[in-house]
Amino acid sequence: MNQTMHIRVQPPSPSLLLPRASFCAQRICPCYRVQMESTCNSNQLKTSPVTRLSSGWSKTHSICPELQPRKCSSQMGALVTSRAEEVPTLPVIGDERIGVLLLNLGGPETLEDVQPFLFNLFADPAEELRKALWAKNVPAKVYVGMRYWHPFTEEAILQIKRDKITKLVVLPLYPQFSISTSGSSLRLLESLFREDEYLMNMQHTVIPSWYQRGGYIKAMADLIEKELQKFDCPEEVMIFFSAHGVPLAYVEEAGDPYKAEMEECIDLIMEELENRRITNAYTLAYQSRVGPVEWLKPYTDETIIELGQKGFKSLLAVPISFVSEHIETLEEIDVEYKELALKSGIQKWGRVPALGCEPTFIADLADAVIESLPYVGAMAVSNLEARQSLVPLGSVEELLAAYDSQRRELPPPVIVWEWGWTKSAETWNGRAAMLAVLVLLVLEVTTGEGFLHQWGILPLFR
Repeated sequence: MNQTMHIRVQPPSPSLLLPRASFCAQRICPCYRVQMESTCNSNQLKTSPVTRLSSGWSKTHSICPELQPRKCSSQMGALVTSRAEEVPTLPVIGDERIGVLLLNLGGPETLEDVQPFLFNLFADPAEELRKALWAKNVPAKVYVGMRYWHPFTEEAILQIKRDKITKLVVLPLYPQFSISTSGSSLRLLESLFREDEYLMNMQHTVIPSWYQRGGYIKAMADLIEKELQKFDCPEEVMIFFSAHGVPLAYVEEAGDPYKAEMEECIDLIMEELENRRITNAYTLAYQSRVGPVEWLKPYTDETIIELGQKGFKSLLAVPISFVSEHIETLEEIDVEYKELALKSGIQKWGRVPALGCEPTFIADLADAVIESLPYVGAMAVSNLEARQSLVPLGSVEELLAAYDSQRRELPPPVIVWEWGWTKSAETWNGRAAMLAVLVLLVLEVTTGEGFLHQWGILPLFR
């Protein structure tokens, strides 16, 4: 077994939103409470065994029990609210109008029914977050802005302006920060803010990552524990965390904290499971790589094959960087990786569903928003105060200046016609082969030489 070292951060205790007057003694950050007079304590270190593996499920997991496809036009509204009778007035606290902008990548249109499905993936969690905030006496409006599909971020911003929002909390729906995911969405926001006087004057803050929050960790552990019980011998199951990959150069050259946050996140989840007397072996691999450049390793597909060769028979895949079902979970994990695992000797295959509308998760996101409100429009807090994560709370400009200053070219969204052993890839590989045959046939006919002439299929020219 390989040995990997993870930095252990103590999970946060429940915190309450403090009035501004008390901030001189104690400040609240989105994930951790930090005493001003405290000194830096040494982080606990833990060495954990790591194997290699991956997983998927033939079943499609429902995001929410009530999730049903709804008809939507191509210009879907970016605003997510409940029915009119449930929201009688625009959320106002004093003279402030609070808004929460949820960011995600979305996906390209393929079939007619994909569009409303993609919308519902994020609309339902957003609606549940709005309800949770109102239940906690924070009457905020929640908006969805996707990078590559409706409702686009630009559409959400237009609605935010129409609603005259004065304080905005930007919450990327990625537990871990990366310049290729959160950074991509923040780049777009940066350009929109610079071009619009209203947005320049609107106070905002960004919660860049929240992988270490107690509610998120508990929700993930709950889902893993539930799926383990579906195996005949739960204690023999390898827990396989499959994360979306990023180009290696982002981490090694640009300082992207994604890999470090991912490893710390898994360490915290496993600690929570160990507290429940669940001590299964576990591993981490990265999926969804595209293009010729090197991405974070180990790769999910190679890891699956390796685990099969090592004799592992039961795998439970955990899509650790996805909070909603998407092509990477429903197709890549549930279909392609599951098929690969069964061919590689894996006999029992399971997959943990995405968090979606899981109540503990939604309640924790609401707490993260509430705890960030005192910092809306304020200067970024110092490292001592904001050491709740590797990427501290800040504004769009501050975060990009610190973590995306080189503005590297970002990888494209995942496409379904990439090369590899997938159903879609086989189609394109077949087309390429047919094109090659056609080219060879043309050369045979025009030159009068080649295998077909030598085999007597075509007459030789003298």
